[in-house]
Amino acid sequence: MNAIPYGTVMSYGQIASYAGAPRGARQVGWILNQCEGKVSVPWWRVVNNEGRISIKGTKYYTRDLMKELLEREGVYVKKDLSFDIGEYRYVATVDELLEWKLPEKYIDRINAKYLRFTK
Repeated sequence: MNAIPYGTVMSYGQIASYAGAPRGARQVGWILNQCEGKVSVPWWRVVNNEGRISIKGTKYYTRDLMKELLEREGVYVKKDLSFDIGEYRYVATVDELLEWKLPEKYIDRINAKYLRFTK
C-alpha cells in the first residue's frame, strides 16, 4: 500500500491482485482494519472499485477523514463520497510488478485486467 503514489488510489481488489490473491479484496479491508493505529500506511488511498469511499467508521479511520485526506491530495470527492476512479486509479508498471516478484505469467493477467483502466 505504500506504493500507491500521492494523489492516486487503488481498489481493495486491485491490491489483492497485486499481492497474488485476486479474490482477496475483503482480506485487504480486514488487514487495513487490523493495522489501524499500529502501522503507518496510506489507508485513505484504498477505495472500493466503484470509486466510492466505503469505509465503515472505526476508532481512527472515518469516511470524513478519508474524504479530507483524499481532497488534500487533489482527489475531487463528491458529497455522496464518490469520485471518478478512472481519473485517480494508480496502475503499477510492469517493472514495479516484476520488482514485487510476481510471476511474469501472472503479470500478464493483471495487466490485461487493470491496464484497461488507464487513460
